Parts: sequence; C-alpha cells; structure tokens
Amino acid sequence: MKIIGFVYHDGETEMVLKGDSCLLNGRKPLFIPDWTTDLGVTECLILRVSRLGKEIAPKFASRYYDAVAPGADFVAQDVLREVQSAGRPWTQALGFDYSLAIGEWSDVQSDKVQSTKEWVMTPEEAIAEASRVMTIRQGDLIYIQRRQAPRTVHKEDIIRIEINGEEKLYCKIK
Repeated sequence: MKIIGFVYHDGETEMVLKGDSCLLNGRKPLFIPDWTTDLGVTECLILRVSRLGKEIAPKFASRYYDAVAPGADFVAQDVLREVQSAGRPWTQALGFDYSLAIGEWSDVQSDKVQSTKEWVMTPEEAIAEASRVMTIRQGDLIYIQRRQAPRTVHKEDIIRIEINGEEKLYCKIK
C-alpha cells in the first residue's frame, strides 16, 4: 500500500510519499516525537483507491476511488525548515510514525464529492497526477491538504473534524 500526499507549503503544492506506519486510525492519541519542538497539523481529505490505474485522465478519475475520510496530516515544522534549507528529502519531517490520522470512511459516489478551492487540488486532479507518476492500486491512499499553513499543536490539544454535525475524526495530542 502506498500513501501519496499532495501538501501545501510556502504557496506550492508538493507530492510526497508516506509509509504505512504513518497511519493513525481510530481514536488513538498522537504522541509528539521527542525530536521536534514545533509540530503542526493541516486538515486533509483522504481518498481510498478502488482499482488499478496508470496515467488516468481527470475526467475518468472519479471511477478510481470508492471512499473518502477526513484526515489530519502532522508535520514537524522545525525539521522541515532544516531539511529544506539543506536540500534534503522531507521524509523525516512528514513521514514519521502516526503522522496521518484518518477519520471515519464514508462510501461515496465519486461525482458527489464536493471540491472547493480550499483544497490544493480536486480529487480528480490528485488521482490523475499520482497515476501519472506511478501506478496506483486498490487500497492505496491519496490525501489532499487544505490550502493553508499548518497550525501548531501542543500536548493535550484535541483535533476534531465534524461533517454535517457528526464527529468523523478525533485525535488527542500527548
């Protein structure tokens, strides 16, 4: 399983990869790693890929995911600044264990997912771009961040995402 993300940083959208150890499911807490002093979070939309595809045109992309979930993408902002200035990969800052909290999945008719300008791209654009670079497979996850800077989190903060008044993601920071 691959986790492909489209993140927003300094006005640019970047594609990143995360390992499956990044997933934080259910209502489990996130323990702030001891090697960062500036942990940030950005809300994201997570798509679950439902079929194999390569170089998918955006107009057909809605056929390639069957569920969506809200997410919280955590980033070690101090480490990100350090690795960027050194020209090194962002993996340490973005790909650490439990750095992507996933809320409840909702089955969806793909054409009913509302895309707004607050996301860095539409679900269809994300599927098309990811499949242009690599083959996507059933079970892969693709996430799209909101077009906003991460907000800093501290111990005892609670990340909550509600959709239509119903709590879909809950994550306590420890």
